[in-house]
Amino acid sequence: MSGLMNLLPLVLMVVIFYFLLIRPQQKRQKATASMQSSLKKGDQVVTIGGFHGIIDSVNEEQGTFTLKSTDGSKLVFDRNAIRESKTKNEAEAK
Repeated sequence: MSGLMNLLPLVLMVVIFYFLLIRPQQKRQKATASMQSSLKKGDQVVTIGGFHGIIDSVNEEQGTFTLKSTDGSKLVFDRNAIRESKTKNEAEAK
């Protein structure tokens, strides 16, 4: 019985870590993956490096996007480099 009581704090810590750290991180990863898979031409995005641009073209075979900035330059980014997508309603509100 005392062996079980010694394991109880360890089990309790694992449960707390799961609900406070692991589960929310998994939800964020799923949300980011679904956002990245639903991107299309014309969406305004922000990369992990802070580059703001509009998707000019999508290459599904290589998993890359060509982004166009406001000054007309075009850069190619990997799908995983997109941090967030701004909807057209958010962009018009600013």
